[in-house]
Amino acid sequence: VQLQACGGGLVQAGGSLRLSCATSRRTNSNNAMGWFRQAPGKEREFVATISWNGGTTLLADSVKGRFSISRDRAKNTVYLQMNSLKPEDTAVYYCAVSIYSVGATSTQNYKSWGQGTLVTVSS
Repeated sequence: VQLQACGGGLVQAGGSLRLSCATSRRTNSNNAMGWFRQAPGKEREFVATISWNGGTTLLADSVKGRFSISRDRAKNTVYLQMNSLKPEDTAVYYCAVSIYSVGATSTQNYKSWGQGTLVTVSS
């Protein structure tokens, strides 16, 4: 399974970015999808997840009210809209396919990972 994440870049604090992640396999439409991030020297952490049909989403407390996750099943693509970005949001962002139809927050519940896209937020 190939996952292609894109949309990262350099943005000033308070700005917005939208990440997208396309998966090559249509069968992943029955799986939840998730976004994680990893800052330098830190462990990979959960950001957001969305269920197979888009009906259920879960966001990390650190991004609630600022980020949102959505998916287009017809395009096999999941999105992460990031608003009001802060310097502490700087990280490599990864998308992943869950082993479940409803997502979870642990990396152990995800089976396929994209290559990551770098988001840098300047103060």
